Amino acid sequence: MADTAARPSTTTMRAVVQDAYGDSEVLRAAEVPVPRALRGHDVLVRVHAAGLDRGTWHLMTGTPYAVRLATGLRRPRQPIPGLDLSGTVVAVGAAVTRFSQGDEVYGIGAGTFAEYAVAREAKLTRKPHSLTHERAATVAVSGLTALQAVVDIAGVQAGQRVLVTGASGGVGSYAVQIAAAAGAEVTGVCSAPKAELVRSLGAAHVLDYAVDDFADAAERFDVIIDIAGNASLSRLRRALTPTGTAVLVGGEDAGQVTWMSRQLRGRVVSLFTRQRLTMRVPKESASDLERLTALIQAGRVTPSVGGTYPLADAAAAMRDLVAGRARGKIAIVVA
Repeated sequence: MADTAARPSTTTMRAVVQDAYGDSEVLRAAEVPVPRALRGHDVLVRVHAAGLDRGTWHLMTGTPYAVRLATGLRRPRQPIPGLDLSGTVVAVGAAVTRFSQGDEVYGIGAGTFAEYAVAREAKLTRKPHSLTHERAATVAVSGLTALQAVVDIAGVQAGQRVLVTGASGGVGSYAVQIAAAAGAEVTGVCSAPKAELVRSLGAAHVLDYAVDDFADAAERFDVIIDIAGNASLSRLRRALTPTGTAVLVGGEDAGQVTWMSRQLRGRVVSLFTRQRLTMRVPKESASDLERLTALIQAGRVTPSVGGTYPLADAAAAMRDLVAGRARGKIAIVVA
């Protein structure tokens, strides 16, 4: 398909940018040029809403430091943060065959905290009609992580006992729903004020992380989806059945230099036990997005939006994410 779709009439756009790595104070509002040059499989999207997730926080802070090998050693090469998006196609590259002007899409792009963002065709799919842009914008990054951890890696099946730590967060809220949809008996770990949310997502049991130690529970779990990222390997192993699987998703305790050290140590431990401690390697594809869309359209997964913020308040949204005040995902409303 030729690049014949209408271009934006304006040459500049509103965006949130950062000139250096750091906490939320590095984010500021700015007027920047609209992306113009599209490669063959690029899609230019008019962003209606963007999602906020821990991955965006890691890219904003440049931690662990290893991420800077890919994103820029001294400052981000991509000055506009944001990965998740939902919006309308306004232009496509010459090799794009799946989308055309006016299509409503959601998925993963680059620099989505802006009025326009570029995404690869292979990282987008059509937005379900049942979802608002705000809800659709919170699906891709967290939903893909949960889907791949629960289904592809752990292979959760009906009747299994599944523990999800960080169950009220972005990835956790999807992991609980996807595991419950598979027929598992789900136990969610979260703070006490968020217990009802986790139950509403499909958890049969909820543990308060402040007072309940899942490793001391009477029952053992066939699968643990560990998203909170602060449980020791020994605690995870105590909570697993002798042949259970723990998928180590969270990496918040990895430190400033090492990257996913706990996950890597888990892989080594697995060589000497029947228990499997493994990790998810990020994979972003339209086919997996379509699997999520099918679950959403069937009513088995519903995006849990914990708050919406206008684009100008992206820094405040980031602070609430880091402080753990959000329930589910946060959406940044752009349009």
